[in-house]
Amino acid sequence: MPLSRMRMRCAKLARIIGVLLVASALAACSTIKLAYNNLPEFSYWWLDGYLDFDGAQTLRVRDELAQLLAWHRQNELPKIVALLQKAQALAPGDFTPEQACEIGDEVRARMVAVAEHAEPAGADLALSLGEAQLQQLERKYAKVNADYRKDWLERSPARWQEKRYELLLDRNEDFYGRLDPSQRELLRQQVAQSVFDPRFIDSQRRTRQQETLALLRRFQAEKTPPAEARAAIHAYVQRIADPPPGPARDRQQALLQEGCRNMAALHERTSASQREQATRRLKAYERDLVELMAAS
Repeated sequence: MPLSRMRMRCAKLARIIGVLLVASALAACSTIKLAYNNLPEFSYWWLDGYLDFDGAQTLRVRDELAQLLAWHRQNELPKIVALLQKAQALAPGDFTPEQACEIGDEVRARMVAVAEHAEPAGADLALSLGEAQLQQLERKYAKVNADYRKDWLERSPARWQEKRYELLLDRNEDFYGRLDPSQRELLRQQVAQSVFDPRFIDSQRRTRQQETLALLRRFQAEKTPPAEARAAIHAYVQRIADPPPGPARDRQQALLQEGCRNMAALHERTSASQREQATRRLKAYERDLVELMAAS
């Protein structure tokens, strides 16, 4: 299977589950189990592309990533399995936007748990970074921003809405099977009426990039003690997960609520066979994760 297609396949699976660490960004594989077991390796190479680790950092990062996966396998996989079982119970019938949001909140809680567990190792790594590595991070950010600008900001609203529709169509058909014309039309309407704005996404990402660079440079300039660095990183993680009151929080909440409404509305239009397909898919994910737990 070509590498680009393999990456697309893993990204679909990770988006549906939403909890395999950062597998949607890192995995280059063909199954959930392969993606999960190889996350330390894929994660290392992804991070190295941003920071260009030296020899000592390489050994430390690889070890910390392996420990993170071992912790996740033991502590988080059972919670994810329970979440998949909850989703399976909902899939055969209609569900409300509130029920969809409840699952979404649980998914985000699992992601935050991983980030929080990684904070001590992340702080130690942050304190070891040199100026050349921070310059590498700036260059990587610039490339990411340029790619996003090409993919989204250089398109007209009609074109990026079409791109978003195609992405959502692919995601939903991977889960439910082929959507019929009325379901596709509903999806188009949802995209057309969405509060999603790539310019806002770009602005938020750039702000976070600058905050990250400023934090890392402060650590470097002030020779920040480890405990203080960990506290600062913890506060930063929490601020991203739960932004303070203001326009950014309002936009985030609007997008989340919209996603819940749209998910419930599309599911309400699905046929019995499509719901059976969704249930089978969720059950297959559960089996994969149970096998991963048994392999610990």
